[in-house]
Amino acid sequence: MVLAQLGGSISRALQNMSNSTVIDEAVFHDCLNEINRALLQADVQFELIRNMHANIKNIVNLDGLAAGHSKRKIIQQAVFDELCKMLDPTTGIKSSSFFFPKKGKTSVVMFVGLQGSGKTTTCTKYAHYYQKKGLKPGLVCADTFRAGAFDQLKQNATKAKIPFYGSYMESDPVKIAVEGVERFKEENCDLIILDTSGRHKQEAALFEEMRQLSEATKPDLVIFVMDSSIGQAAFGQAQAFKQSVAVGAVIITKMDGHAKGGGSLSAVAATKSHVIFLGTGEHMDEFEVFEVRPFVRRLLGMGDLSGLMDRIHKAVPVDQQAELHQKLSEGNFTLRIMYDQFHSLLKMGPINEVFSMLPGFSAELMPKGREKESQMKVKRYMTMMDSMTNEELDSSSPKLMNESRMMRIARGSGYQVREVLEMVEEYKRLANIWKRFKMPKGNMSALSPQILKQFGGIGGLQTIMKNVRRIC
Repeated sequence: MVLAQLGGSISRALQNMSNSTVIDEAVFHDCLNEINRALLQADVQFELIRNMHANIKNIVNLDGLAAGHSKRKIIQQAVFDELCKMLDPTTGIKSSSFFFPKKGKTSVVMFVGLQGSGKTTTCTKYAHYYQKKGLKPGLVCADTFRAGAFDQLKQNATKAKIPFYGSYMESDPVKIAVEGVERFKEENCDLIILDTSGRHKQEAALFEEMRQLSEATKPDLVIFVMDSSIGQAAFGQAQAFKQSVAVGAVIITKMDGHAKGGGSLSAVAATKSHVIFLGTGEHMDEFEVFEVRPFVRRLLGMGDLSGLMDRIHKAVPVDQQAELHQKLSEGNFTLRIMYDQFHSLLKMGPINEVFSMLPGFSAELMPKGREKESQMKVKRYMTMMDSMTNEELDSSSPKLMNESRMMRIARGSGYQVREVLEMVEEYKRLANIWKRFKMPKGNMSALSPQILKQFGGIGGLQTIMKNVRRIC
């Protein structure tokens, strides 16, 4: 995650404050200064940091606090709330006032952004997201400025099985956009998406073109696509776009890198719009809804258990949850169960993001550059298990895995015997961990207090995840 370092720095500043015997003005001042430095290093604009600092100082009045109030909690809550406001200037506004495409009603959404921000790919991801929700989308390539723009959109749309419109011959983007919108309206598309030319704030002619496109197609929503890696430059660019067209939402791309992403995230203040999605990779499904409070909770290591459970429920089919629960309640942690859980883990998204949803964890815990390596290790283990017999997969006795069996598995999977042994040792260790936590009878439809208690509370759940993370 792009802001792993920022989240870790702010978390340490709050932890250092909490470790102080007495929290006075000096400790409070040091904490805020550490947070300011972390935000500056992440390329957040100085004016935004200064405003945040002033707001927290106004909210937290240490001398005026009544006896019995926790200074630590008040300061932490103030920092949390101000970060939420910084990352989403629409915080507190009811979601009903925002635009959402609806089935049965034709909507036009126009995408704008800088060159190289990933706008064309994001258009397709956006269309694919609503296609899965039952809407009928259509993509229009109104980018006649970049060579190969139509070919890229055509390739993406074909792969996602989404209808598209564009032209190799026509050079007028306004004409293409109007024709495309009319065609998809006739085809009763619910969502018509316009991909426009990428541009910079200095290019007055291209900004004029963008205004003409907006006037001609009258979009229901204009989405500004922002690259997370451009830092403080994002603020000026976002401001220029907002002055040209009515930007109503922001999508931030390339959130799977390790660049200084604070500048891009905080630049939404310039558009006075809310972030609706984050692009977390190149694949079509690496596209997640942005919710500011869960995001900040994960950023600060406070966890997002509801988000974690949502991912678990999406990854593990309902009919498999009861069966899995029954096996675990009996203490039968087999290699097949481990295989199924690895499969579900891969479906839940990047491993470091999954861990960041647990309180006390941060994306910073995953060493830089280790995410892909972790995914590959899990896939390697699954390939080895593909070469096992049903007897081996369904047995809960580690003694069954003798040397001759491991040699056969190594030959079948194309790996070394030592690598198979490593996988078996990981299985033994995980099996021992699960035996310590007897699951209550019932279902796994929610992370209830009863189930949490069986895990030993949040601390126990963290212990399990720490051991799972060793595989990664």
